[in-house]
Amino acid sequence: MKIKIKELAQKKELSLYRLAKELDIPQQTVYSWAKGRTQPSYENLDRLCEALDCTIGELLEAEPVQRKLSF
Repeated sequence: MKIKIKELAQKKELSLYRLAKELDIPQQTVYSWAKGRTQPSYENLDRLCEALDCTIGELLEAEPVQRKLSF
């Protein structure tokens, strides 16, 4: 699952650095989430939504699933 932290932060005119400071979370943690290396906990997802003024649905973007059909 992809997290759209960077895009939503830009809409609020926040850098990832500033977002990390607002959340009182290490900057590297926020960068890891933005790059998809790690995933935030449910608690941090709520905090992100609050800081970015968005819903969890807006924050999370499902990646397309490819299915192979066999006949």
